Amino acid sequence: MHRKILYIVNPISGTKNKKSVQEIIEKETRRAGFSFAIYPSVAGGDYAFLYPIIKEQKFTDVVIAGGDGTINQAVNSLRKLGVQFGIIPCGSGNGLAFSAGISKDPVKALHTVFNGRSKLTDGFSINNQFACMLCGLGFDAQVAHDFANAPKRGLTTYVKKTIQNFLTSKAYPFTLSTGEKEIRTEAFFISVANSNQFGNHFTIAPKASLNDGLLDVVIMTKQNKLGVLFQTLKQISGFNKVKSVDIVDERSSLIYFQTETLKISNERGAPLHIDGDPVETMEEMRFAIVKDCFLLIYP
Repeated sequence: MHRKILYIVNPISGTKNKKSVQEIIEKETRRAGFSFAIYPSVAGGDYAFLYPIIKEQKFTDVVIAGGDGTINQAVNSLRKLGVQFGIIPCGSGNGLAFSAGISKDPVKALHTVFNGRSKLTDGFSINNQFACMLCGLGFDAQVAHDFANAPKRGLTTYVKKTIQNFLTSKAYPFTLSTGEKEIRTEAFFISVANSNQFGNHFTIAPKASLNDGLLDVVIMTKQNKLGVLFQTLKQISGFNKVKSVDIVDERSSLIYFQTETLKISNERGAPLHIDGDPVETMEEMRFAIVKDCFLLIYP
């Protein structure tokens, strides 16, 4: 197959100088001998303007240099065109890239694009909104909202916002339904994950897979803050086993199960993020896996 690569470069994601990323892209792609074009990412996230360009100029690959939010928007806009997607991680968290084993080094990430293999990969939907990897309610969503409004980006800012929010965070009431079981709980956060990554190699759902047809649900229930820290450490270290949803105990400090479908009632309006980007919260949320919905290039 003759490959032709269309790059989407987010000029503001992350903290690195994007000009240097663009220079690396140009140099390495020319060296590899592929035809290519570069377009800047768009603020609204609608890439419909690229449809005729991709079709008429016969682009086979769309490679996104940006963070999880930019990847979400580009994949959702263009996945129906049957192109392969590659990632050059340039965000603050890079959850999808790390989950797929893609290096943060742009030269190595490009090596994956040129020499890797594409595999069908799952996404999921929250009502009518698309997610590639992770959706969060409560504490981590509040961090995402504050981080988005911070004048400076980067890991240091993210850690600062996390600590600030941890000290003031509160539990919210939720009702979760899977069809098999209803769970009523108060929780500091709920993560619904298709990927095992929160970002920055922080593993919130150790058993999550990008193509197993399942959503991993992690609930940090109401408890003292020391308990939250202890349970978070246990979870990211892989000590908490995935339970079958029918034997989940609502009184557990941390609940972890897998499901194909999920409904969450969020009556107190806990904040919401999708793939790390803050979005307007919803009172009722229906989650469903979207199986094999895009082709991602893995190392």
